Amino acid sequence: MPDQIVRARKEVSPGWRENWLPTRGLTIFLVVLAVFVASCTRGQELRQYLEANWADLNVPVSGDDRTVEFRVEPGTLARDIAEQLHAAGLIGDSRLFEAYVREVGMDQDLKAGTFFLRANMTPVEIAEVLSSDLAAGVRVTIREGWRLEQVADFLEAEGRVSGEAYRRIASEPDFSALEDAILALSGAGRQGDSQDCCPEVHKRWPFLTSLPQGSSLEGYLFPATYILPADGPKASGLILRQLDAFGERMAPLHELAGEGGSPGPTLHEALVLASIVEREAVVDLERAAIAGVLFNRLQAGMLLEVDATVQYAMGYQEASGQWWKTPVFLEEYQAVDSLYNTYLYAGLPPGPIASPGEDAFRAALNPEQHGFYFYVATPDGSGAHAFSETFAEHAENVRRYLGQ
Repeated sequence: MPDQIVRARKEVSPGWRENWLPTRGLTIFLVVLAVFVASCTRGQELRQYLEANWADLNVPVSGDDRTVEFRVEPGTLARDIAEQLHAAGLIGDSRLFEAYVREVGMDQDLKAGTFFLRANMTPVEIAEVLSSDLAAGVRVTIREGWRLEQVADFLEAEGRVSGEAYRRIASEPDFSALEDAILALSGAGRQGDSQDCCPEVHKRWPFLTSLPQGSSLEGYLFPATYILPADGPKASGLILRQLDAFGERMAPLHELAGEGGSPGPTLHEALVLASIVEREAVVDLERAAIAGVLFNRLQAGMLLEVDATVQYAMGYQEASGQWWKTPVFLEEYQAVDSLYNTYLYAGLPPGPIASPGEDAFRAALNPEQHGFYFYVATPDGSGAHAFSETFAEHAENVRRYLGQ
């Protein structure tokens, strides 16, 4: 190809510029020609590289069978996808992957979307998935502050994941179903007739070993947006991803807080506090302050007297079709006989009352140090609270803001 270019240049007469193309046109022509030559050269290099390393296309980068969510943005070039796969630890040679998809004509077929890949897949298998229509099509968003049953109702209403199955697995909790979900991801199955339940669950989520007897997964199901496989998404798959996210984002925060030396709340206690903060705090900047009030009251042996815990104990309200009764009247507090009623029972409730987010959890682990023991919501619609140190100050705030 270079010889052809030289011959072409010799055939051009000295006065060709005036007779053929203006200067700007020449510049554009030369740039296009250079790109074309470079493209041809790179294509030849990739082809040669592919021929020399063809056998590696059928060798996975590792034996790791954990599923990785891999997203391809619209318009991403094959070379960039190859580099992203390498950075994610899914392939060992980005150049070889690019050479393969280009050679077999798949570079224009790679789809945009979210895919579920594993490092124990070969580059050829990964290319097949990325060029197929297996991109995830089910996006589920779980909101901070929702209780378990709320999430189940939402899933059922959306019609994408069985809310009934979600409620059953998370409420019991059904570790056997979660064990099956883990094994399904790895393509493995239960070994023989083993009744040992459930080694994979405890290995994947060691924080669940300290779950109090009889507790549900309330509070441990991290609220976030999840993408599930389009083909038959399951409740157990969603719960698996939520527990994975909890293990990655929440459990380390508790471990880090415990490195200070002084004994702090257990993981379960911290979650209970965080769930109350999540329901009580509307203004982000008040989370740590509200956590400080709860901490002060516990230290002083006072009842927490938190409305959200009574609302949790009251459960679903048929009249309003809501899980959180609003408002809750003073006379109702005494009628709700539940360990979650912090107007009747001292200390923390037995479990979380909702799914706390990371900010609420941080506040529970690092409560603001102050002298406040009371707070009341202000009526200006901002969600802010007025804090006070004494009951007399609190009573004045109640009169001022609530007219009581």
